[in-house]
Amino acid sequence: MDADQEKDLQKFLKNVDEISNLIQEMNSDDPVVQQKAVLETEKRLLLMEEDQEEDECRTTLNKTMISPPQTAMKSAEEINSEAFLASVEKDAKERAKRRRENKVLADALKEKGNEAFAEGNYETAILCYSEGLEKLKDMKVLYTNRAQCDEKCTKAYFHMGKANLALKNYSVSRECYKKILEINPKLQTQVKDYLNQVDLQEKADLQEKEARELLDSGKNTAVTTKNLLETLSKPDQIPLFYAGGIEILTEMIKECTEQTLFRTHNGFSIISDNKVIRRCFSTAGKDAVEETVCVSVLKLWQAVCSGNEENQHVLVMHHDRARLLAALLSSKVLAIRQQSLALLLQLTQTESGRSLIINHLDLTRLLEALVSFLDFSDKEANTAMGLFTDLALEERFQVWFQANLPGVLPALTGVLKTDPKVSSSSALCQCIAIMGNLSAEPATRRHMAACEEFGDGCLDLLARCEEDVDLFREVIYTLLGLMMNLCLQAPFVSEVWAVEVSRRCLSLLNSQDGGILTRAAGVLSRTLSSSLKIVEEALRAGMVKKMMKFLKTGGETASRYAIKILAICTNSYHEAREEVIRLDKKLSMMMKLLSSEDEVLVGNAALCLGNCMEVPNVASSLLKTDLLQVLLKLAGSDTQKTAVQVNAGIALGKLCTAEPRFVAQLRKLHGLEILNSTMKYISDS
Repeated sequence: MDADQEKDLQKFLKNVDEISNLIQEMNSDDPVVQQKAVLETEKRLLLMEEDQEEDECRTTLNKTMISPPQTAMKSAEEINSEAFLASVEKDAKERAKRRRENKVLADALKEKGNEAFAEGNYETAILCYSEGLEKLKDMKVLYTNRAQCDEKCTKAYFHMGKANLALKNYSVSRECYKKILEINPKLQTQVKDYLNQVDLQEKADLQEKEARELLDSGKNTAVTTKNLLETLSKPDQIPLFYAGGIEILTEMIKECTEQTLFRTHNGFSIISDNKVIRRCFSTAGKDAVEETVCVSVLKLWQAVCSGNEENQHVLVMHHDRARLLAALLSSKVLAIRQQSLALLLQLTQTESGRSLIINHLDLTRLLEALVSFLDFSDKEANTAMGLFTDLALEERFQVWFQANLPGVLPALTGVLKTDPKVSSSSALCQCIAIMGNLSAEPATRRHMAACEEFGDGCLDLLARCEEDVDLFREVIYTLLGLMMNLCLQAPFVSEVWAVEVSRRCLSLLNSQDGGILTRAAGVLSRTLSSSLKIVEEALRAGMVKKMMKFLKTGGETASRYAIKILAICTNSYHEAREEVIRLDKKLSMMMKLLSSEDEVLVGNAALCLGNCMEVPNVASSLLKTDLLQVLLKLAGSDTQKTAVQVNAGIALGKLCTAEPRFVAQLRKLHGLEILNSTMKYISDS
């Protein structure tokens, strides 16, 4: 496509955008918006007519000189009005005739282009469509047909879909958007949004049709809704007048009909644009009447938006109302906070409602307000955290969270400073669980782990909860999950922090709660290696015995953590190796772990076994076992984690060094070659 053609296409797409927006505005419920759209449309039509006349003049400039009507050269006094009008009419007829002729030629070129397109001759098709546009520049089908010759031109289909949506051609709009997905499957998320818009608008149109019919039939609630809105549109009344009217209106809105009539009769504008009502919302220190007005409006919005996605859209898409919703959640008036929370929770029950909140509300302010509910009653705190959870599960929220984490982190750090004795334990657990889930993403975890205040907040909260482990069991369990994720980030905030975390988890190993024991071991498996000093403390606290018990009675997750801790301990201290041998004399437990399908567990078991080979006479006691064959197989295996091959090779080398008779067995099995090949992994590591 050459530059001129591309320019024509872009001009057309821009016109499609502008015209579809004008159509939507002309269908608006707001008479001011309607009137503005009508005037703009008339202006565009006039300009288009002038442009067309200019194009026609330019086309014939070198062929025939177009002279103005003779009457136009006379003075104003000499003009004969009838002759002038006749001249204008004749000129218009000539233009219309030329347009009809050009239309015939353009249609013929379109058909010729379609035939070429069907045959796969795209170059000829493009040429025909372009020639047709030279005859008739505003023939939009030629632009769209030409765009189809470019298999990557999704933009044209987007604009076609949008234009048809504005024209209420819903099935055609859907087909356009689905075509985008055929061209580029990676645009699935965007196409899904477009299709949702089509569904919502079609549904809204049906609702409006039914509402009009019921209103025309004289249904009592429909007529009353309309009359109440007319009453509330009266300006400059006292606040109680509006509060009373709004409360009555709220009681009337029970079904979709009344909700739709509220929207189509400018209900949102009548309420939010009212100067008295706006003043009630903006007053910092509200009196009882102003408070009543605010609460009544919030309850009304809940009534009109319940299950009505189009009303939700109208409410939140308005910039001032979106800003107000986020602000009211932080109001000093408890009743206003409660009703704001109830309204937002209502919105999050649908996918479109969650998208509206994420795309149009100040999420930083919203998040700060939500976590502040932790200091309220259990019901309110749990409601706020339920809303937070609904949003946090959305991919768009997660993307926003990662991009804005530095600004949000202070509020989350404040959560960790919460007094668990005062706050709702269940809500606090939900909030920490959300942070834990979000920290699973590496970039988020990196920011959190790099914040010293955030890490200290985790420690401080853990210390406060340890004062009564039974009472705060759920909080401790959830907090350990967050800390496990933080400990995946290396290096730690500081060695001092890692040591303190390890000490806290060592004390938790005395708990009788299996969940806390497992997660405490999980954190230790990631922090213990940060300091030899803390390994010594762990050994004195009976760490080896506790971890060996984990291997005997715990599940796969607990075993994974236990063998990692034992590998760290036996790698650093001979006393740990001796204790492992004492508790597992024939190392049968360790050898059993080598057959696990969990490669991390196998790698650490091999490392621990290799460390134990340094204890005198241990290797000799294993001559009648198949340990050599098992280690040899692992060393030569094609595992995803090279740590398995490396640690198995090291253990094999230590086994043969400690007991030379294993060397003879190794030669018979041609194991020296395998052992040598393993050395490349050791040298690389």
